[in-house]
Amino acid sequence: MDINAYWRCCLHQKAEELKTYFHENAYINWHNTNEHFTVDEFIQANCEYPGKWDGEIQRIEYLKDTVITVVHVFSLDKTISCHVTSFIKFQNDKIISIDEYWGDDGLPPTWRKKKKIGTPIR
Repeated sequence: MDINAYWRCCLHQKAEELKTYFHENAYINWHNTNEHFTVDEFIQANCEYPGKWDGEIQRIEYLKDTVITVVHVFSLDKTISCHVTSFIKFQNDKIISIDEYWGDDGLPPTWRKKKKIGTPIR
């Protein structure tokens, strides 16, 4: 399976095409919000999310039957920016499960700024 094509499909909210990447009994977990989705529910949540989106894959790691991706996702109007780490498990070249962890991008908290610890990555 082409993981880059899968992510393009997700980012551009192409519902019909997105469904072709999944095994019929696949499931998706969004741990930050404690949500468990069927494929159809995941596609609805992804493709009906308000706004237009884009992003870039920043890292891909391949394991035996799992691909780990880190993706920077942002709204086209640049009002929302976040990162998602996804553990995507495959069976017969179809996704059977995804465990995702989403985080909003932002500035370090005030308490760390006051301590003057850490430096910008970019």
